[in-house]
Amino acid sequence: MRHDPMRWGQPQPQQPEPWQQPAMPGWLEEKLFDQRIVLVRGQLTAEAATGMAAALLTLDSAGPAPVQLHLASQAGELGAVLSIIDVIDAMAAPVHAVVTSQVGGAVVALLAAAERRAAYRHARFKLNEPRSTGVTGTADEVARAAGQHLRELEEVTLRLVEVTGQSRSRIEDDLSAGRGLTAQEALEYGLIDEIIGKA
Repeated sequence: MRHDPMRWGQPQPQQPEPWQQPAMPGWLEEKLFDQRIVLVRGQLTAEAATGMAAALLTLDSAGPAPVQLHLASQAGELGAVLSIIDVIDAMAAPVHAVVTSQVGGAVVALLAAAERRAAYRHARFKLNEPRSTGVTGTADEVARAAGQHLRELEEVTLRLVEVTGQSRSRIEDDLSAGRGLTAQEALEYGLIDEIIGKA
């Protein structure tokens, strides 16, 4: 007879959503924190941004050495990303970002907020327009939310223009088209300053 966990009242293990990353062991997060490294993994939600902001502010108050952001996130809520960018802009300690696998959507703006930007050789970048989160309500409320989203999207665009040196029209076109970049292409585009690892 095949084993059935529900037979003894044991719940079936929950499968994570495709965008979720398995939880990292606490001891490993602590070790990374001691090395002034903050990881950005999986879907960047408002809740995750709150924890990240707390980590960045704590490291900033601990001393002036650079803080490293390791980015491996293909999507994030635009508001959550902008809240972290506000923290980075207010920090005294410099923030250096390293793309370890893939970044996309609003998280690309987080990369652009760093003082120095690097990527591993096989990192990938997706320039795509961040989606607005679900909005419900009256027509006026939806219209106001759409206007706010467009203003936030413009902030992302202007930051990418400033960092890359590309024209605003090119950035807007690439975001609309969902352009993908390799690490070498991101370097040539001006999105990163260096590629880590042997050629």
